[in-house]
Amino acid sequence: MNSLNSFFAGISTGIIIFQSVVVAPLVFSQLKDGSAGPFLRALFPRFFIALALLAALIVVNSIVMQQPESALLSATAVLAGVVAYLLIPATNRARDQGRSSAFKKLHLASVLLMLVIATVNVLVLLI
Repeated sequence: MNSLNSFFAGISTGIIIFQSVVVAPLVFSQLKDGSAGPFLRALFPRFFIALALLAALIVVNSIVMQQPESALLSATAVLAGVVAYLLIPATNRARDQGRSSAFKKLHLASVLLMLVIATVNVLVLLI
């Protein structure tokens, strides 16, 4: 087990859990004046960039520490974070244009990508 990888994976997992369990429910229950949308549109790009950067740090550290399994796993998380980030404009457009079916599919894709990142983090913690 690599302490630095565990630290970065733990931070990433904590961010995901905090976002899912605390931030998202509060936003939807408390921001009823129409500010939830703009808030989430500002939050999610930063969220996915942070997750991708943390995964990239694990990749770099894993390469330095000669841990190819962790490097490959975390490279998957980097890719998932980048793809999720790149989906944001299409997701926002679908919502703005009232294309609910497209929005639901894009949103589901971003949720699944976040789950990939979370799963990779757990695996890194176990290696």
